[in-house]
Amino acid sequence: MKYGVENVELPGLIASLIGAVPDETINALIGKGIRELAGMSVQELAGLPGMGRLKATRLAAAFEIARRLAASLPEELPVIRSPEDAAGVVMKEMRYLDREHFFALLLNTKNRVIARELISIGTLNSSTVHPRELFKSAIRRSAAAVILVHNHPSGDPEPSRQDQDVTRRLQEAGQIVGIEVLDHIIIGDGKFVSFKARGLI
Repeated sequence: MKYGVENVELPGLIASLIGAVPDETINALIGKGIRELAGMSVQELAGLPGMGRLKATRLAAAFEIARRLAASLPEELPVIRSPEDAAGVVMKEMRYLDREHFFALLLNTKNRVIARELISIGTLNSSTVHPRELFKSAIRRSAAAVILVHNHPSGDPEPSRQDQDVTRRLQEAGQIVGIEVLDHIIIGDGKFVSFKARGLI
């Protein structure tokens, strides 16, 4: 690594992280791809040829550090001027999640993000969101508006009928409490759909 880790290919990075392993182990890991590896549990990684629990834990810990780094927001939180701005706040973190996660971006009167709140975690293809949980966080943070964000683990961000029904219900609840739902962003694999841009909100 004389010239830095950025010049090392993936097999070398993995070997540096978990130690010497047979070629079949490296081949099994490379064959999975970064996206699939990042979503595997310690138990699943340990089941790969030549891994074992210690090496699997090291690899899983590296992916967890990467996720937390991607999730950390800068001190100067962004102003949301477009659906692209909203998607950019969460894309790196959410595109690889293997369960549906429902977040709310809480905004002040100038549309600056003041917090990002996790509202619910669902199954492979659905998450349950209750207006009470969403607006409890928004009221506690004195938010003027919210942007709804959730991911589709399939990688396809096209909204389902359930997505549209949930959005309508949350929008109606927001009108009652005086907190506007500005948009609902669905995150896929490197792409997104904005309800506002589609005229669905």
